[in-house]
Amino acid sequence: MNDSEFPDDDTASRPRVPGVPGAVRALIVDDEPLLRTHLAHHLAQLWPELEIAGEARNGREAVDLVVQLQPDVVFLDVHMPGMNGVEAARLMGPDVQIVFVTAYEQYAVAAFEQGAIDYLVKPFDAERLAESVARLRRRVAERRRASAGDGEPGQAAGLVGGAPEAAAALGRLPPGDLDTVLSALAGELRRRAPVGDRLQWIRASVGQMIKLIPVDEVLYFRSDEKYTLVVWVGGEALIRKSIRELLDGLEPETFIQIHRSTIVNLRYVAQVIKGPNETAEVHLKGRSETLSVSRNHVHWFRQY
Repeated sequence: MNDSEFPDDDTASRPRVPGVPGAVRALIVDDEPLLRTHLAHHLAQLWPELEIAGEARNGREAVDLVVQLQPDVVFLDVHMPGMNGVEAARLMGPDVQIVFVTAYEQYAVAAFEQGAIDYLVKPFDAERLAESVARLRRRVAERRRASAGDGEPGQAAGLVGGAPEAAAALGRLPPGDLDTVLSALAGELRRRAPVGDRLQWIRASVGQMIKLIPVDEVLYFRSDEKYTLVVWVGGEALIRKSIRELLDGLEPETFIQIHRSTIVNLRYVAQVIKGPNETAEVHLKGRSETLSVSRNHVHWFRQY
């Protein structure tokens, strides 16, 4: 079964019809549809010219849509199945303004304030959202002026300050400190996540037996319309779980989707070779087969 047999698309996420050229574009990311709708409604009142370019339900979809839609702003829920919001933010690069949305938890709020990162606490109020919108307007305008004049945006361009002096505070952070804050918070979120949120074993039929395959030993998953092939260090098997179902239960820093039909375990990747038209090929350790990386997913292997 070859990856090229499957046309690549993104049916899980929701890009919208393009709007007015030059409009400020936003992406809303939350696993709760009602909360996405609620936030979009308030944004329409506070920032009528803002275009909601798309919606995503989890961190993986959000990262893919940021590459596809190139929004100016992302409203990013912290707690989501699979890849959480903080993990996703670290993969979005410096060219997008991020506002985290979180239930009130002291450790998360303290981390955001330490990094001078803008955040909204659910259920958010109109006053707090209006303050965030005002900061975002200023930031987007500054970035566009800098781009028009070929200037360099400031160090704080990617993540908006949570107070009037926040941009200056973030500018004083030594290089790498912001990523350190986000890395520590991402680790804390993973530590506090329920144990059952991550797959530990894959149950697969092998002949007349039910095989329990340790997830850590899986090299990759590749699906067709009915089944998903599991390739692990001890062999191969077919299961009925879809790629989307698997992604929600796999460790996001270890397993990444590289094609509509394929998930790979980064621990078994030997090298990635660039291909034509923004594609690539993954070479695995000790294996002869290669895995195709589609242009919609090649960003996982780019360095910002």
